[in-house]
Amino acid sequence: MNIILFGAAGFIGKNLVLKLQKNAEDNIILLDKSKKYFSDIEGNLNKNVVIKEENLDENSNFDRLLDGQDIVYHLLSTTVPITSNQQIPLELKANVLFTVNMLEACVRCGVKKIIFFSSGGTVYGTRAICPVSEEMPTYPICSYGLQKITIEKLLYLYWHIYNLDYRIIRLSNPYGPYQRPNGILGAVTTFTYKAMKGEKITVYGNGSVIRDFIYIDDAVRAISNIVEGEQEYRIFNVGCGYGTSIKKLLELIHSILKKDLNIIFKPERKVDVVENFLDISRYEGVYGKLNPISLQEGIHRMIVFIEKHYSI
Repeated sequence: MNIILFGAAGFIGKNLVLKLQKNAEDNIILLDKSKKYFSDIEGNLNKNVVIKEENLDENSNFDRLLDGQDIVYHLLSTTVPITSNQQIPLELKANVLFTVNMLEACVRCGVKKIIFFSSGGTVYGTRAICPVSEEMPTYPICSYGLQKITIEKLLYLYWHIYNLDYRIIRLSNPYGPYQRPNGILGAVTTFTYKAMKGEKITVYGNGSVIRDFIYIDDAVRAISNIVEGEQEYRIFNVGCGYGTSIKKLLELIHSILKKDLNIIFKPERKVDVVENFLDISRYEGVYGKLNPISLQEGIHRMIVFIEKHYSI
């Protein structure tokens, strides 16, 4: 099987390839803007994995990239939820037009299946009732979520017209190895890292926001089952299935590290949904219990990883 990952240098892509490469019969291509983005995992890659540099925009030569490929993983996004409302026209062009051009090439090149990483939080918006099922109406309140749901509809359209098979992963809030600890995404990783370093931890609102945090190994396991499965559902929520408040997350980090946390509270943001955690019964009904590790165990694992890979 020939597999290609667009936007592979993010932490989800890195963890996926470490799983995918175990099947020596598969040939895997990792695409991103610079090979240096893979420096932290390059030494762990097998011979069946090739890294290629590509600009990856709507003008990319998709026919050249997709020629002979069987499965496409679409992980690319030029924006993140908290900043996506600042340049809405540009972000829609960069992400939706990119995807349309990719899908056209998938049809021309005979790609068998495309795997799209949507959002288990932003596509549902504020009207959904938790736990949120895949059948809930989608009312995104940021353009990031709007991009994701638009691409979901495009995938359905291309399946309807061209029989291009697809799977949509509505992922909650994954955390784990190779996630940037000093970035703007990933509360578990970022808060744990900052707590270990004694740095300020910024919380928007009063800490009552509730999220669904899933360790990346559990997410990758679920994703692999979904990709390999052949059944009627094409959209799956992937999360731990229960919610944890930011306040509770911070209490866990404090308890595990036995350190006082330097928390700075700032006004809540308009792009933040107050409560979001996913109903994963569709996944478990098809593939069995996910049984993700506890958040406490996940934080312990993150501490070990951070101590090994970063200067604390």
